[in-house]
Amino acid sequence: MNKLFVMGMGPGDLGLVAPKATQALAACSDWVAYGYYLDLLGELSDGKTFHNLPLGEEIGRARLALDLAAQGKTTALISSGDIGIYAMATLVFELLDMQLQGKENHPEWLDVDIEVIPGISAMQAGASRVGAMLGHDFCTISLSDLLTPWETIDKRLHACGAGDFVVSFYNPVSKKRDWQLNHARDVLLQYRPASTPVMIGRQLTRPEEEITFTTLGELDAKNVDMFTMVSVGNSDTKHIVNGEKKWIYTPRGYSKKL
Repeated sequence: MNKLFVMGMGPGDLGLVAPKATQALAACSDWVAYGYYLDLLGELSDGKTFHNLPLGEEIGRARLALDLAAQGKTTALISSGDIGIYAMATLVFELLDMQLQGKENHPEWLDVDIEVIPGISAMQAGASRVGAMLGHDFCTISLSDLLTPWETIDKRLHACGAGDFVVSFYNPVSKKRDWQLNHARDVLLQYRPASTPVMIGRQLTRPEEEITFTTLGELDAKNVDMFTMVSVGNSDTKHIVNGEKKWIYTPRGYSKKL
């Protein structure tokens, strides 16, 4: 059988890789991923054939994974977090869709058996590190305008503010893009207090992990890099302190409704 596993390996801690994903990785002869993700898998990668394509080659990775699987090699296409959230799974199905429309010339792809295996996202990992930040309705917004017009992102920021959602920002900054996070902060400040709790999580669950507790009013892009997840509470999210322990949680209901 021509088999392709499309899988998320979680935020980085091997203990958070789903058992089903570990089993699939063991069954695959070929792994396709960005090299840094392969490094994080450590000893699980012994004896496997690596296909390391750099950042910016996401479509190439999806094509290669489909090609390898179509050749009869049991293949894993690997991403960090959940591969279905801002990640590679969608590209696989976009390529299949294009083949079905006659815009590609790879009929062999249609014979590949594809199985998507979910992983723990950075959003979930960050929320768990500070307590229970996602206890009520939440959303995610990517601040990268590489694939989405900034006008659309800005509209979603205002919708998030008006809806009072807890929000996790993916791609908050990059080397060439450092103003969007501060703009997002300013938009949310129109809808919720400056004291709203914020979690800044860098290299979540990895050895270099750093967790910062701050507030919406104090949030600044200069404290964030490409390896960082930023989550902002809603108007009822609480920051509590128990001795040296600090937590952020979002109540399951709004206090004014109880």
